[in-house]
Amino acid sequence: MTAVLSDERWKDLLHTRATNPGAIRQAYATRKRRPQLLSDQGTLFLVAADHPARGALGVGEDPLAMADRRTLLDRLLVALANPAVDGILGTPDIIEELLLLGALHEKVVFGSMNRGGLAGADWEIDDRFTGYDARTLVDCGLDGGKMLLRLVASDPGTVPTLQACADAVTELAAYGLVAMIEPLPYARSEGELVLQTDPLSLARAVTVASGLGTTSAHTWLKLPSTDSAAVLGATTLPVVVLGGMPSGDPAADLASWGRTLRHDVVRGLVVGRTLLYPPGGDVEAAVEAAAKVLEAAK
Repeated sequence: MTAVLSDERWKDLLHTRATNPGAIRQAYATRKRRPQLLSDQGTLFLVAADHPARGALGVGEDPLAMADRRTLLDRLLVALANPAVDGILGTPDIIEELLLLGALHEKVVFGSMNRGGLAGADWEIDDRFTGYDARTLVDCGLDGGKMLLRLVASDPGTVPTLQACADAVTELAAYGLVAMIEPLPYARSEGELVLQTDPLSLARAVTVASGLGTTSAHTWLKLPSTDSAAVLGATTLPVVVLGGMPSGDPAADLASWGRTLRHDVVRGLVVGRTLLYPPGGDVEAAVEAAAKVLEAAK
């Protein structure tokens, strides 16, 4: 992949970071916003980049794949340059770096809200809100907030996360912003958290997330790809398909997303590592392939 983040742009970014912190507020204020959330085709395609703030840096066999910030930003710039990509989902640090690089004009921007459930930590399920809050999302002119909700019946850390997500849904709705909930059912097996992908577990997670807060008027769901009509039939809320950890087989990932995208409640894709760190490193081709799958499904 040819780098697009030149030495000059990189050094300018570092200089601004060190000498002009007020440039970030200015960049938020002057960002040209897109007037509508969905594309003209009624879909939403976001690139996700909130993994590092939770300490989740690995992709495939490389445990530090997402640790190099210049490389990550370069890959994000390539992805955002594709006109089919509607925008970004990220934590404040990454959103602000992309703002300073001028990459978010006319893009949809979702802020990631809870990243306190650090990957591998004993308290991982008690996922505290350590990123954007609702008021800041409004003040910064962003389009919505995303929250991760991992449901583990054997872990009481699920309870404060449930409550915090419900409060965030209520606050975001009061401001008219989208609350994007990512409800994922997990179980512990020999101390490890294992995602439960059976229809019963996923459908239960969907129904729990759908009922959070004082209104569901602005709630969207971010779900794993699934062939189960029972899971997607459990809600009328708009759904986007998450990319998850790359399987190592891009064709299989695309086919799986495509099947889910054909369901009536599904509106689009929110994919991170699978597109940003594809086998062979061709981000542009990976993003274009995902865009074609979304277009074909809708």
